Amino acid sequence: MTLTDAERVLLAEARRAVLATIARDGRPRLVPIAYAVAPWPGQSEKPILYSALDEKPKSVDDPKKLARVRDITARNDVTVLVDRWDEDWTLLAWLRLDGTATLLEPTAGGTETGRHRDAVRLLRDRYPQYADQRLEDRPVIRIEIARAVSWRLEREVSA
Repeated sequence: MTLTDAERVLLAEARRAVLATIARDGRPRLVPIAYAVAPWPGQSEKPILYSALDEKPKSVDDPKKLARVRDITARNDVTVLVDRWDEDWTLLAWLRLDGTATLLEPTAGGTETGRHRDAVRLLRDRYPQYADQRLEDRPVIRIEIARAVSWRLEREVSA
C-alpha cells in the first residue's frame, strides 16, 4: 500500500482527523483526533498513524475505559478521515484511511517501550501542546494503514 505525494501532503498538513470505530452494537463511533505519522523510508512500507490518549478532559479517568479503546479492543478495524475544507469548493479534498488499530502500552513502572517512546516523540514533535502532558504514562493508539482512498487529490498516473 502506498500513498501518492498529494495524499502524503494532505496527511502531513492537516492538524486533525476523525477516527471511526465500530461500537459493540454495530454503530459507527466518530471522534476527532490529533495524530502523527510514522516516517516511512520507502513506498513499500505501510504508513502508521499514532494518536495519543492524552490528558485533555475525558468522560472517564482511565483511558482504557474510553469508548474508542473498548471498540478497538473488541474489533480493531478502523477508518481515519482527513479533510481539507475551504470556502472555495474547488479546493475541497479528503483522504480516507482504512486500517487496523492496536494499543501501545507503556511498560510497568511508566517506562516506555521503543515503539511507544517513538510514538510519543512523534506526537510531541507535531503538537507543542503535548510538551507538558504525561504521554509516556498513557497508551497510544497505533493504526497500520491498509488502504487509502482520496477525493480531489491529484493521483499519480502510472506509466
